[in-house]
Amino acid sequence: MLPQRPRAFRRLSSDDATKEALSIRSPTVVVPPKHLMAPSDAHEVAIAMEMARHELEEFSSPMSSPETPPVTNVTDKYAFAFDIDGVLIRGGRPIPEAIEAMKVLNGKNPYGIKVPYIFVTNGGGKTEQERCIQLSKQLEIEVSPGQFICGHTPMREMASKYQTVLVVGGEGEKCRQVAEGYGFKDVVTPGDIIKDNPDTTPFRKLTADEMSNSRARNFAEVKIEAIFVFADSRDWAGDQQIILDLLMSKGGYLGSRSETFNEGPPVFFSHNDVIWSASHDLTRLGMGALRLSLEAMYKAVTGMDLNTTAFGKPQMGTFQFATRLLKQWRRDTHGIDAPPETVYFVGDTPESDIRGTNDFNKESENTWYSILVRTGVFQEGTKPKFEPKATVDNALEAVLHGMELETKKAFKDTLSLTSAKLAGTAIDGDSNDISPEISPKATEPTNPLE
Repeated sequence: MLPQRPRAFRRLSSDDATKEALSIRSPTVVVPPKHLMAPSDAHEVAIAMEMARHELEEFSSPMSSPETPPVTNVTDKYAFAFDIDGVLIRGGRPIPEAIEAMKVLNGKNPYGIKVPYIFVTNGGGKTEQERCIQLSKQLEIEVSPGQFICGHTPMREMASKYQTVLVVGGEGEKCRQVAEGYGFKDVVTPGDIIKDNPDTTPFRKLTADEMSNSRARNFAEVKIEAIFVFADSRDWAGDQQIILDLLMSKGGYLGSRSETFNEGPPVFFSHNDVIWSASHDLTRLGMGALRLSLEAMYKAVTGMDLNTTAFGKPQMGTFQFATRLLKQWRRDTHGIDAPPETVYFVGDTPESDIRGTNDFNKESENTWYSILVRTGVFQEGTKPKFEPKATVDNALEAVLHGMELETKKAFKDTLSLTSAKLAGTAIDGDSNDISPEISPKATEPTNPLE
C-alpha cells in the first residue's frame, strides 16, 4: 500500500515561531501576525510546497498524485526560484521591489493567477526553519520551510555515511545544531578542539561562552572522518589551522602526521561563492574565498594539490533537488508527473546563480531560464562571465519579465490550437478572407510591463 499523504498542518506566527517548533516533523507554515486569523494570498503555495517537501524527504519513492487534484488558480506551467541575498534581501533588510514581486506572484497581477516559487540560497549556518522565520518577518508573507533549499541541504544525505565529523563556520553553536538536526551523530567544532588543547591556535583564545559550550574530550583518541564547512568562517586563521592539521594527519587523528600528507579526511563546502552581497557598498569575501585560501596553503605546505567538494550553486545537485521538489508539488496539485515546463531562476551572482542555471538547463527535462538582477553582486558596466538569458534591475522586473514571456507563449499556443481547429472549415484559407474589422493585431495580449 502507498503511504498516506499528510493532510494536517500548523500555522505559526513569525513572532512566536522557533526552530525547535518547526523541527517537529509536521507540515508548518510561518505566518506574519497580521495574517494569522485568515490565510493570505501566499498561503496556498506555501503549504503545498511544504506538503511536497515532506513527501519527498519522508518516502523513498515519489507519492502518487491524488485521484482528484484540488481546484486552484496557481499555474502549473512555470515557477520561479529565487536567490535570497542580493535579490530579495540586502544587509538584512528587504529590497522594496522584492516585496512587490511576491505580491505579483501571489495573485496581484492583471491575469489573476498565482505562480509557485521557491528559495535557493547558498547562505549557510542556519536551518531551513530559521531561514523561513527570518524571511517571513522580512518580506511579511506566509512561507514554509519546504520552500527553502540551502547550500548545506544536500549534506543531510551524508549523515549516514560519516560517524564523527568536524563542522566549521557560523555563529556560536548554530552549525553544530544544524548538523545534528540533519542526523549527524557525533559533531565536533573547532571550539571543542581548542578546549582540549589551547595551543592548537596560538592567536585565538576561547571566550567564556565558547568555553562553556565547547565539549571536552581527548582528541588524540577521536577519529574525525570528514570536515564540513557549513557556513562562513568567523576565524579564518584558527579554522584553517585546524583543517590543515586534520588534512595532514594520519587517518583523521589530531596530533598525528601522515608521511604522505594524503591520509586525512575529505573536506566539503556548502557552497563556492567567492564574493557575496552584504550591507556594505562593496561585495564581501565568501566561503569560496576560504576554499581557495585553504587549497593554496595546503599546496604551499605539502607541495600537493588539495581536492575538495562544494555543494550549493552552481553544483548540479542543488538544481536537481529543486526539480524533484517542484515535480512533487505539481504531482500533488495538478496530477501531472513532471516539473513545471519552465523555471525562472532569479539571481545576482553570475558565477553561481547564472552559471548553475545555464549548465543545468543543458541536462534538465524542463527549461531553466536565468535572470540576473542588478541589486546584488553584479555591477552595471561590467560584463558577466556567465551570460544570463535576461538582465533586469530587480526582482519585480524579473517576475514581470517571466510572466510576459509566459503570456506570449500561451497566446501562441492558443493561436496554434485555433488554427488546427479551423483547418478544413469554411473560414480556413487565404488570410484575405478574414473580415477587415477583425485583425490578428487586435487579439494580441497586452504587455504587463506597460
